[in-house]
Amino acid sequence: MTASAGSAPAPVVAITGGGTGIGAATAARFASAGWRVAVVGRRVEPLREVASATGARAIVADAADRAQAEAAVTEILATEGRLDAVVANAGGHGFAALGDTTDEDWAASIRANLDSAFVFSRAALAALRATRGSIVVVSSLAGLAAGPSTVGYTTAKHALIGLTRSIARDYGRDGVRANAVCPGWVRTPMADAEMDEFAAAAGLDGRESAYRTVTADVPLERPADPDEIAEAILFLASPAASYISGAVLPIDGGATSVDVPTTAFARAGL
Repeated sequence: MTASAGSAPAPVVAITGGGTGIGAATAARFASAGWRVAVVGRRVEPLREVASATGARAIVADAADRAQAEAAVTEILATEGRLDAVVANAGGHGFAALGDTTDEDWAASIRANLDSAFVFSRAALAALRATRGSIVVVSSLAGLAAGPSTVGYTTAKHALIGLTRSIARDYGRDGVRANAVCPGWVRTPMADAEMDEFAAAAGLDGRESAYRTVTADVPLERPADPDEIAEAILFLASPAASYISGAVLPIDGGATSVDVPTTAFARAGL
């Protein structure tokens, strides 16, 4: 979307990991709100699908690679003239316990989840300072607590919160805001694959049964839809959140409000 003559230019957002799941939903939501959108990722076909559906610009790049991240930001500035927000959403990897995690597994998890946000945000920093823009980092409920056998993923998602707060602390004086969201279970291709694996291992009747099981102790008793996460990301990136910075927002259906040891009482009907 471009601005009409005499009007303020439409703001521009870059979304890493923009080809699927939360990233794709976020691209659609920003586009519907009138933002110009660039989706960044390593796989060209998902990016093209999102671009076709939303009008976004597809940029094939590894957000964790300095040269590629800088080239992506340069392309955005050359074509759009500005950059107002970054959604650091790229992630994945790190699903094993400490003793089962190789050096290569660890490095891959840190690169996919933490380096991608750090490197791309650094590449975009000068442009965001120029527009007094914002960064929204997509962490996870795993950034607030630990699930089983996820040492790489959990460590990196915790570190993303530190990265967010550090950016907010250092660049607030320049008008740059940084916030993090921590989604719980969300219906994404990655979560669907986990549910399929869990259902098979636990003898459950398919994916929906698995989702019901893993959200049984969540107050809202369901996983999120990616659009629900995208809505919160748009809010934090927008002028509506102009005095919010350094915040960490769980989007988890109330999961973090639960006193876990008391769930036994609920199951007993007490």
